[in-house]
Amino acid sequence: MLTDTLTPARRRGSAVVNIETPTLVLGAVGAAFAIFSIVMAALVGPKRYNRAKLEAYECGIEPTPHAVAGGPGSVTGQRFPVKYYLTAMLFIIFDIEIVFLYPWAVHFDALGLFGLAAMALFVFNVSVAYAYEWRRGGLSWD
Repeated sequence: MLTDTLTPARRRGSAVVNIETPTLVLGAVGAAFAIFSIVMAALVGPKRYNRAKLEAYECGIEPTPHAVAGGPGSVTGQRFPVKYYLTAMLFIIFDIEIVFLYPWAVHFDALGLFGLAAMALFVFNVSVAYAYEWRRGGLSWD
């Protein structure tokens, strides 16, 4: 009689299986694989260093030994172009939009009117950012 009320995990024996155990095991396997890959690449990989590999990468601008200054009266430095970073930020904004739109589209039926209103507000916010960036000229490749 008592065995009918026990959970399936208790009926298997004395070991109780936690519901988070598979997730923790998968995380541990992933972390072990990442650490193993980095260590093996450092041990087995080629070690051919040259001057270009040891220099800092500055988005196609020749590296300078002095700090980059950006003031109008600066003689030693030069202005650093930020076009690359603006493009990266735009990508992040619109990539995150798609990440949030996809699950919403999959469960559109279950969310009802609240889900529609929440997504309309989200799309409005992203559209404001898009319009701002377009008006400021961030989408032109000049």
